[in-house]
Amino acid sequence: MLYWLTEFSDGGDFFNLFRYITFRAGCAFATALIFGFIFGRPLIDLLRRKQGKGQPIRDDGPQSHFIKAGTPTMGGLLILSALMVSTLMWARLDTPYIWIVMLVTLAFGLIGFADDYAKVTKQNTKGVSGRVRMLAGLAIAAMAAYAASSFHPPELTNQLALPLLKNVLLNLGVFFIPFGMIVIVGAANAVNLTDGLDGLAIMPVMIAGATLGVISYVVGNFNFSEYLGVHFVPQTGELLVFAAALFGAGLGFLWYNAPPAAVFMGDTGSLALGGALGAIAVCTKHEIVLAIVGGLFVVEALSVIIQVLYFKKTGKRVFLMAPIHHHFEKKGWAEPQIVIRFWIISLILAMIGLATLKVR
Repeated sequence: MLYWLTEFSDGGDFFNLFRYITFRAGCAFATALIFGFIFGRPLIDLLRRKQGKGQPIRDDGPQSHFIKAGTPTMGGLLILSALMVSTLMWARLDTPYIWIVMLVTLAFGLIGFADDYAKVTKQNTKGVSGRVRMLAGLAIAAMAAYAASSFHPPELTNQLALPLLKNVLLNLGVFFIPFGMIVIVGAANAVNLTDGLDGLAIMPVMIAGATLGVISYVVGNFNFSEYLGVHFVPQTGELLVFAAALFGAGLGFLWYNAPPAAVFMGDTGSLALGGALGAIAVCTKHEIVLAIVGGLFVVEALSVIIQVLYFKKTGKRVFLMAPIHHHFEKKGWAEPQIVIRFWIISLILAMIGLATLKVR
């Protein structure tokens, strides 16, 4: 929104700064962070008054979780509010990819909000049925994937870029839309499964978001993309502003979500942020790199799939409890120990993901 101030610039004054994506990204980060610090406590107090007993705790979960009873959920509202306000202020709103990612984020946030609301009002951990959530998510992802492919350059439309291979594209044709749907919905649900301990999901989301922000800036800049041998996708550089806002909003939320959490992110935040990561990956043609950068989320999701399939076939369990972070809890790891070690793993995976930009 504030990009229009460049109209007052003669090319050598203060207003000229607004032309630079990096400047606006820094401002977006600061705006989202300050927003979180200012409105975090009032929102938590409001959620506590409205929700009463807070988020219901699973009966079959680790015993240590019962002390968290009464903690309010829907803290994702703080993240989404800070993220949207900051992005609307500092991003170029004539960029289609900004709207694609923002609308995916909001739409998945609404699905998560409905699920959280059902859980809180019914004091039941089931919430909205999984089938309804999945169908709604697939519909949103289908529209997002179609929109992204419509704005991609003709030479990249419906193409899958392969990391480590220079100028190699795999033509998916009509299957690009289903593939994009899997990426977006898969990312949303993987982050949702990861959100089971205080601070566990938000930091890996921030790390992955920052990494995808850097990738967006590179592939959206002709000179950088040419030098590094990655496919140039015009206008995607603007997604750096969104990613910076996400990082700032995440830090603002983490201030209150750090153990012991004053508020849980809830599905409102986890589904929205996961959907955002998937949408950025589809827009920038880095879907496979997302699986590397967000490898922690992939492992969390796979642990659930393996557990369910193996139990149905044999009646036995591979893990003491799934998702896998609960397995380590059952083995006696302290919650902060699990969280910090998973953060370290996320950072390592992010570095590997960034390395794919250069290794061609």
